[in-house]
Amino acid sequence: MCGIVGLVETVNLNSRKQLGSIARCMADTIHHRGPDDSGVWADADCGLALGHRRLSIFDLSDKGAQPMVSHSGRYVIAYNGEVYNFLEIRKDLEKDGLVNWRGRSDTEVILASIERWGLSKSLTLFNGMFAFALWDRRDRVLSFARDRIGKKPLYYGWAKNAFVFGSELKAIKAHPGFEGEIDREALTLLLKHNYVPSPYSIYKNISKLPPASLLSINLDKLKRRETPSPSLYWRVDDVVSEGAASPLKVSEDEAADELEKILQDSVSLRMLSDVPLGALLSGGVDSSLVVSLMQSQSERPVKTFTIGYFEKDANEAHHAKEVANHLGTDHTELYLEPEDVLNVIPKLPELFDEPLGDTAMIPTYLVSRLARKDVTVCLSGDGGDEFFAGYPRYVWCQLYWNLWNRRFGWAPRKARMGLAKGLRACLAMTPQKQRKNSFCAKINDVAKALETVYPEQIYELLFHWKNPQEAVLNSHTPQTVLTDQKLWLNIEDPVSRMAYLDIKSRLPDSILAKVDRASMSVSLEVRAPLVDHRVMEFSARIPTSMKVKGVHGKWLLRKLLYKYVPQEMVDRPKTGFSMPINVWLRGPLRDWAESLLDERRLREEGFFDTRVVREKWKEHLSGEANWHYQLWDVLMFQAWLDN
Repeated sequence: MCGIVGLVETVNLNSRKQLGSIARCMADTIHHRGPDDSGVWADADCGLALGHRRLSIFDLSDKGAQPMVSHSGRYVIAYNGEVYNFLEIRKDLEKDGLVNWRGRSDTEVILASIERWGLSKSLTLFNGMFAFALWDRRDRVLSFARDRIGKKPLYYGWAKNAFVFGSELKAIKAHPGFEGEIDREALTLLLKHNYVPSPYSIYKNISKLPPASLLSINLDKLKRRETPSPSLYWRVDDVVSEGAASPLKVSEDEAADELEKILQDSVSLRMLSDVPLGALLSGGVDSSLVVSLMQSQSERPVKTFTIGYFEKDANEAHHAKEVANHLGTDHTELYLEPEDVLNVIPKLPELFDEPLGDTAMIPTYLVSRLARKDVTVCLSGDGGDEFFAGYPRYVWCQLYWNLWNRRFGWAPRKARMGLAKGLRACLAMTPQKQRKNSFCAKINDVAKALETVYPEQIYELLFHWKNPQEAVLNSHTPQTVLTDQKLWLNIEDPVSRMAYLDIKSRLPDSILAKVDRASMSVSLEVRAPLVDHRVMEFSARIPTSMKVKGVHGKWLLRKLLYKYVPQEMVDRPKTGFSMPINVWLRGPLRDWAESLLDERRLREEGFFDTRVVREKWKEHLSGEANWHYQLWDVLMFQAWLDN
């Protein structure tokens, strides 16, 4: 895994040396993504330069160095990620007669595939996590591509008269023409969703390339500042819709056996490495299954890592240790004091170069730092919740929709609306101060749930700021796939409809982005076997009845895991690594937060309505209300702005 950067100048072209110097400066800002090597390639006649930082995983020699030129000299690539099935593709290319390999890297195979079969076809062959920039020297076309689910990031846009791109915003900010105007629409989305969804970025004129996208730009058009919209080479909406239209008609045992074959291959591909490899183990269903499949294919104990918390209610490390002992892994655990967590918080803006409101970034960073002491690559259990209905909201949605919408027809809708109206009337009679306590907030959420007509509306309960434009000055909140009904799927199954939204937005833009930034900040490559497009395509064809059983989600994953780990060891409510942020904001984090939410500062910066933010802060401090989710989003932006 690595980091890539680049630029195309449209006026006042620099020399090759100057172009290379700018690209190298951009690349050096993401040294953490690739500490092992760096390289640049420039073409002064075209005003183009590519830069690369390398974290060596396959072929540790200089024959895997980038940017890399193809055998014919036509293509030049700067590539971040891994194509796991590159050995299979390599064999197919050799059957066609290409055997003159310079090294053993997947980068060389990617280039050879594109030379032989073209870019569009090659993308359909690649199984992996990747984002790359490809320069076609013959046709003078610059192309960008990103993996299907969105594991690896890529930003692109304009810095005055230069077209720029990079794996992280840090790199783009290093270009001398970067202006850095904050996009207030993106800021409202951060407050609403607790992340900035693609194609937005926190900066104006800079976009995220969405997952499964291909963007090809002719140099002449680029010189005229014409940038086309990306196209999709794989569509998650088609996968989910087609899966719902033709579900698998097999028994649970047959489905579990087929899933095991796919996952065994997915895990096997991700265990290929020329450097030490391990796994992140939380003790939950997903990571326990991944480690089980790893250990079943390994001749030596797999290295596993977990972090614990001395607070009993928030700790799952002992569960992870039980699983590790049962499977016979080489297990490392680290128990954290509250101070260990608190010390990380001020560093978050530097680690995550775009503001992100997910507090899980903290344990993700800490466990990555722990693992990097012993290994360079780790496997994780990310993706299981989205593909196999693991979140409680899926279970709730299934129960709710079956009970109200299917069994009782039109009558319950009237009853729901009447009950919601009654609940709101009770809230209206509650004293003003009490309306903001947690109990009243839950009553309000129940009323909203009763009023839902579409399963997608359940996401409104997850939004932090319901109307963020009231907090962000001179703004409006744009529609996204989570809020625009025109973008929702027209299928019957409510769980599949909700999962589609998660896979389309929250998974790549929040969860996978969090893992990428946290792990790469310590130069650790994290691979997710469950985030394999074959797993996702198979899960889309599994009936919801095989995903949700009663009050349990991920049923088919559980059924498979029980073959490796005793049911009683993993069949328990997942607590996660919860942190008492609401309490800390009133205690050890109070001074830090107060400095960021200072009334004068807010007014001078001009992003937030001072009255709205300060009112929430005062109510939280007094205990009148718990606004820690809303305040944390604001604090992450403010701290990022400082950085």
